[in-house]
Amino acid sequence: MFDKLKKGLNSFVQKITQKTLTEKRLDKALKDLRLTLLQNDVALIAADKICENIKEEQLGEKVGRLENIQKIVSEVLEDSVRNILTLEGQQQEKMDLIEIIQEQNKNGAPAVFVFVGINGTGKTTTIAKIAHFLKQKGFSVVMAASDTFRAGSQEQLAKHAKRVGVKVIKGGGYGSDSAAIAYDAIAHATARSINAVLVDTAGRMQTNKNLMDEMKKIVRVANPDLIIFVGDALAGNDAVSQSEEFNNAVGIDCSILTKIDADARGGTALSIVSTIQKPILFVGTGQGYDDLEAFDAEWFVERIF
Repeated sequence: MFDKLKKGLNSFVQKITQKTLTEKRLDKALKDLRLTLLQNDVALIAADKICENIKEEQLGEKVGRLENIQKIVSEVLEDSVRNILTLEGQQQEKMDLIEIIQEQNKNGAPAVFVFVGINGTGKTTTIAKIAHFLKQKGFSVVMAASDTFRAGSQEQLAKHAKRVGVKVIKGGGYGSDSAAIAYDAIAHATARSINAVLVDTAGRMQTNKNLMDEMKKIVRVANPDLIIFVGDALAGNDAVSQSEEFNNAVGIDCSILTKIDADARGGTALSIVSTIQKPILFVGTGQGYDDLEAFDAEWFVERIF
């Protein structure tokens, strides 16, 4: 996991500590670092931020002896990555699904989570993982099969629902009103005191205006507590542009990154957070329903340093 990014950062640290650190050598090393970051799916905005942080630390003035350089450079790099992932400290308080559900349930309503993203990211499987996670925490869950665009999507969600032991609300099949399905699922949950509603949506391309308008309608009708973007860590900059488009369309509250166990580059997480300025909630680490891990800055930093 993240092997290429880890190797690139280690190479930068080694290179910068081999000679006396002058401003000229630092500038050259930072150019190389920026290129390394870009090659590992780190968006330009995040790469520039990391390089700026290192420059601002004025490393040449802080290093008294050669043997101190490696430690200082590593610490500055770690802090730069950590600051991006915590949105400069703004996300120190974790977004907690459990707390959101409990708060809504106090008011006699289910918590509603709408999942958005394009086909192939593992969105439907991720919804099943979240359902499984919530059931393990003692909550009741219902799914809304509001993807009525892709043939077989409702059946796919129903199979997952059966496996994890939750009910799924479906509509009249292909082309039926997706917002109405979400509404029915929320009404079902409210009448039966079900704790949470997980709404699947069509895995639309973010450039498809009609489908984006349909998703906006789902959000208006469902009035969700969270809109969760599901992105593929292996998609790199494509995942970043997708998150940005969905955020502009409906306003993303947080993200879940799938297939992160197979991500050798590792830059997608940094890129999405720095681009849309919203936290990553979970990461998918495999195909099983238990293969879901809470994400935080320390989790990421520990794996690349």
